[in-house]
Amino acid sequence: MADRTAGDRPPAGPQARYGPADTGHTGDQNAQGAPGGPGGRPAYYAARPGGWRDWWTLLHPPYTAWHLSYVVIGAALAPQVHLNRLLYTLAAFFLAVGVAAHALDELHGRPLRTRIPRAALAGAAAVSLAGAVGLGAYGITQAGWILVPFMVAGPTLVIAYNAELFGGVVHNDLGFAAAWGAFPVLTGYAAQDGNLGPAAGVAAAAALALSAAQRRLSTPARSIRRRAARIDGVITLADGTTAPLGPDQLLHPLEGALRAMSYGVMLLAAALAIARFS
Repeated sequence: MADRTAGDRPPAGPQARYGPADTGHTGDQNAQGAPGGPGGRPAYYAARPGGWRDWWTLLHPPYTAWHLSYVVIGAALAPQVHLNRLLYTLAAFFLAVGVAAHALDELHGRPLRTRIPRAALAGAAAVSLAGAVGLGAYGITQAGWILVPFMVAGPTLVIAYNAELFGGVVHNDLGFAAAWGAFPVLTGYAAQDGNLGPAAGVAAAAALALSAAQRRLSTPARSIRRRAARIDGVITLADGTTAPLGPDQLLHPLEGALRAMSYGVMLLAAALAIARFS
């Protein structure tokens, strides 16, 4: 939910120097020293190309679960939690972020290099977004008119971010953090309470910060995986010894942190859900 929710194309600015690649493990490197190259995986969670595996990769599983966890966190902070409202809110976000946003992203430049036909991607995006809007309309009957702005903002953010509309004004670090971090928390809370309390605002700020950190880590990692033709260098330590600088050294801390953060947010959401429903 991801960083195009979790997988946008790398920018053309300073971060472009990092350059595609794979996980950074030497078994995935190509002959030129790049971590992925033309045959490498475009994301550490990407499956082998072809068939159903392309759809798995398209979902960006760890990032989608990460951003759905924000919905659970927001809902769990509400004074009263309704399981049915939580389930339809999760379903709406899965359709909008997990499927529609990522399908639009793949249509716009094939960053994941899937073989899914364009018609299938466009159909998946349209059907999923319509389903999310339908669930939002149902939510209004349960939680009240407070969900109307969220129902309008959600599809707008999905399309504007992933299609890079309005000159890319939404497609930046702050736009990502607000759309895929703060917004799910606020929606999850509002769908439960029909209102927004102080706890929702504080949690949304926390999700904003975490999502900003996510994008700061994933942007150079994606650039290394998807754009680098060669990574070759040496680190000279203060005592004069040297160590190689390659894909492993660059990607391991970035993707290790992303894995740990995704697991941490998911476990936090699970803990809050257990506490509220047990």
